[in-house]
Amino acid sequence: MSSFQTLNLDSQILTNVATVGYKNPTPIQSKVIPSVLLGKDLLATAQTGTGKTASYLLPLATQLLKHNKLPKKQTASVLILTPTRELAAQVLEHIDMLTQDTALKATAIFGGVSINVQKEKIQSGIHFLVATPGRLLDLVQQRAILLDETSVLVLDEADRMLDMGFIHDIHRILKLLPQKRQTLLFSATFSADIRTLAQSFMQSPLCIELNSNKATHLVRQTWYRMPEVLKREAVRDLIVDNQWQQVLIFTRTKTTSDRLAKQLKEDGFKVLAIHGDKTQAQRIKALEAFKNHELPILVATDVAARGLDIEQLPQIINFELPQQAEDYVHRIGRTGRAGFSGEAFSLVSEGELQYLQDIEKFLKKKITLSDFPGFNYNQEVSKCEEDNTKKPNRAKKDFKNHKKFSQRTQSRFSTSKMNFSRKKNQFRSQEY
Repeated sequence: MSSFQTLNLDSQILTNVATVGYKNPTPIQSKVIPSVLLGKDLLATAQTGTGKTASYLLPLATQLLKHNKLPKKQTASVLILTPTRELAAQVLEHIDMLTQDTALKATAIFGGVSINVQKEKIQSGIHFLVATPGRLLDLVQQRAILLDETSVLVLDEADRMLDMGFIHDIHRILKLLPQKRQTLLFSATFSADIRTLAQSFMQSPLCIELNSNKATHLVRQTWYRMPEVLKREAVRDLIVDNQWQQVLIFTRTKTTSDRLAKQLKEDGFKVLAIHGDKTQAQRIKALEAFKNHELPILVATDVAARGLDIEQLPQIINFELPQQAEDYVHRIGRTGRAGFSGEAFSLVSEGELQYLQDIEKFLKKKITLSDFPGFNYNQEVSKCEEDNTKKPNRAKKDFKNHKKFSQRTQSRFSTSKMNFSRKKNQFRSQEY
């Protein structure tokens, strides 16, 4: 096994690596770092939670320190494009940790916060600029940032940028960059669209692919068949019976995210929801509270699935299966990171069986649905429907000692009778 000391990194960067707590390079780091140091264009993919961000930040920081070149005013030496504000903030956090006690300067620009403050931060020039495409083009249009001095372009989560419709913005940005540059593209998959994009602006890139379509082996995955009307009850039981102190719950739509958070609050839990309709300040506040263990439950759409790096997050719940199969891997990748184990629980309703099939194809394995422990489905459904009619306001203390049904019966819906007719794009307009 290689060590960071053998990868020709800057001495101060190595000190910071030790301070952060990195022991040995991950497989993706061992392959990417030498290639980046050689100045090669790179097309890389790896499963989530494997240290991808550090794989490009460490060698780029080493290069910048070696050349010791001050960026000109309103320019950036390295441009890192990300699809979401959350990922941009996360990358900047990594840069700050890995370049501490150096002269390197970094900032992130994205929508939802004051553009004037961002202008001030890039006025004197910056080494690392992390940006979402839309806000970057806004600043370019206002002549607040020039890209003609940028020597390295990084596209982080390029597949997500394509999914979110940023392809035209990416091509506009590419036209503003020097033809002679180093380009690094990171993606969850090597899809046909990603390869076409890479061929359009990269020069004979090296390709590195490490288990891009496999769920992390450090995450124990459990799948429950669950009628929609019982999902809330199942979430409460999982949290209370297991005495969880921190859990991230994923929904497919913003509406469901808000509704579930409201219901859990009514049940006495401390919980917040984040999605694309929340302001940047609200999202940052919720994420920080969750990371600092001040908020035990966070409900999120897939806007939060990528870029979140929460140390030793013990478990996640898929309240709804994602629309895109690869997003399942990114969701469960929020746990089981950096060598720590984790758990992922998925609640699958009859109407989600097509999504389940897509995930099976993506993972290339058969998934077995289990009955939820202690649930008598017929009795629970009747009880839940009666409760919904009465619209009770249950307090947490009322179900802390919730009596489990001792008898489990066969699920009311069998796989052979399940309906696969729901269209995959039904929720597309609501996802972000």
